[in-house]
Amino acid sequence: MTTPNAECRSTSGCHVSTVTPANPWAAHSAEIVAIEPDYAGVATYCLRLTDPARAAYTCQPGQFNMLYLPGVGESAISVSGYDAASDAWLHTVRTAGQVTGALERLGPGGKLALRGPFGVGWPLMEILSTSASDAPRDLIFAVGGIGLAPLRMAIEWSIRERAKLGRLTLLYGARTPSTRLYPAQLDDWRQQGIDVLTTVDRFEPGWTGQIGVVPDLIERLKLRPDRTTVLTCGPEVMMRYTARGLIARGVDPSDIWLSMERNMQCAVGFCGHCQLGPTFICKDGPVFRYDRLAPYLDIEDL
Repeated sequence: MTTPNAECRSTSGCHVSTVTPANPWAAHSAEIVAIEPDYAGVATYCLRLTDPARAAYTCQPGQFNMLYLPGVGESAISVSGYDAASDAWLHTVRTAGQVTGALERLGPGGKLALRGPFGVGWPLMEILSTSASDAPRDLIFAVGGIGLAPLRMAIEWSIRERAKLGRLTLLYGARTPSTRLYPAQLDDWRQQGIDVLTTVDRFEPGWTGQIGVVPDLIERLKLRPDRTTVLTCGPEVMMRYTARGLIARGVDPSDIWLSMERNMQCAVGFCGHCQLGPTFICKDGPVFRYDRLAPYLDIEDL
């Protein structure tokens, strides 16, 4: 891993319009500008496009790219931000297989290819359209582990649109204090008006916060359920019980949105690897309204 690069931490410049590549099979050349280690096995890669498509490329918070390494394969990775200083798109990656392992070995200056962006992002414009001046919409971000990466751009967007929104709350759970993503940015978000509630599965020396799971944090919320929208990403079991807890508190299931992280291999719905019931996560999602997927989330091995 390389020395952390502060310039890679910016997530400004995200776009909220739906974006679909003109040719989903076209792979654009890219290079690794910098790598910022997050914790053991997880790092954020700053990737700059190096072909003519660079000027036209943009993406929506919640979308993903297919990162391709010739001779190795490709992997679906959510876009976690944009660094304007280096004109690079950020991808937070957990090293977990051949493709991500090869990406880790490339280092800064390494060359790869990128297809995308793909999928449906977070419903940010819909949230704004239902947030009235006399009844602003409250936003809850419910996140588990590395699921913070697909929500990072949406959180930054909510800060920029702060005057049009109500309460902003982040419920964040990690395995341990040392495996929290973007700890410095969590502090920045607190200072910018987000109520950040964190919990961990296991205690480490020096930790004085809560121990438990994300659904436990729901009890601490002062909810206005009729004006609350929830965006959640993380392990499926966490999202399922978080949604149930919020629904029990009066939040409408149609106001809960979740991002699914399943085995996406083609990104255009051809291969079927990411099929869940009648939907394909890659092209119909990865962001879905909870009530659309709820019937399938309780079925084991689906």
